[in-house]
Amino acid sequence: MPDPDPTATVAELEGRRLRLTHLDRVVYPAAGFTKAAVLRYYTQVGATMLPHLRDRPASFLRLPEGVDGERFWAKRVPPGAPRWVSGLEVTHGAETMRQTVVGDLPTLVWAANLGCLEIHVPQWRTRPETHDRLIIDLDPGEGADVLDCCEVALLARELLTADGLTAWPKTTGSKGLHLTVSLVETSAEQVNDYARQLARRLRTARPALVVDRMAKHLRPRRVFVDWSQNSSAKTTIAAYSLRARPQPTVSTPLTWAEVESCERAEQLVFSADQVAARVAAGGDPHRSLTEPAGACRLPG
Repeated sequence: MPDPDPTATVAELEGRRLRLTHLDRVVYPAAGFTKAAVLRYYTQVGATMLPHLRDRPASFLRLPEGVDGERFWAKRVPPGAPRWVSGLEVTHGAETMRQTVVGDLPTLVWAANLGCLEIHVPQWRTRPETHDRLIIDLDPGEGADVLDCCEVALLARELLTADGLTAWPKTTGSKGLHLTVSLVETSAEQVNDYARQLARRLRTARPALVVDRMAKHLRPRRVFVDWSQNSSAKTTIAAYSLRARPQPTVSTPLTWAEVESCERAEQLVFSADQVAARVAAGGDPHRSLTEPAGACRLPG
């Protein structure tokens, strides 16, 4: 019987065997970016990306046919997953499910081979009640752009620094920016309260630019500071994850110098190839974010 996928190949990564399929499938038609290119990208950045994923239950946006095809969220470890794929029991409402933990390169490539283009993680590791990250999500409304987000990010950095907190900026891979603070383990309630107060402080400081409520009529020409992303039930696009957009853009860690010097929105749009080159040339500008020594304490 002929092989239904003549492009399939068996690869070995870190002692794990993987059957990689449909390698010639065009995942991003507008860019001609194939599934083979997706797998190559995640292999190139894997060692750099993994510390941002380790020990966190992953939620995947799966697009098996590419960005123009069906898309759906996947949380459970799927039937037939290799035995070496790690998982974590997570309760969602009244339901408990086993979610994938992307802890090594074979698991990352296995997930990408299933069409998991986007990888999202929560701000906690093993217990939803205790967070080790604070996320400041800056989302530009209609008429605003990432330059406005840069302005808000710099103001947020001032407030965070005054509170003894170190923030790390990255693009969302879409329109906005994320600022991430590494925390010593802190109650989810305390983190959420601080994020809400910070959003209010930003809105008070720049009411013509910042909004801290989701109401659509408030958002045109302003940046929405979505403090609710710190809810234990929510996830955020992971650093170095591809995005399911027409072009293979990436949620890209930045330096503050890049935020400060940005003059055009296009300067903070990075493709998979560009990010792979950035990593090869300079490593991870957010490496300290993943190290215990960089963890901060919330004030009070």
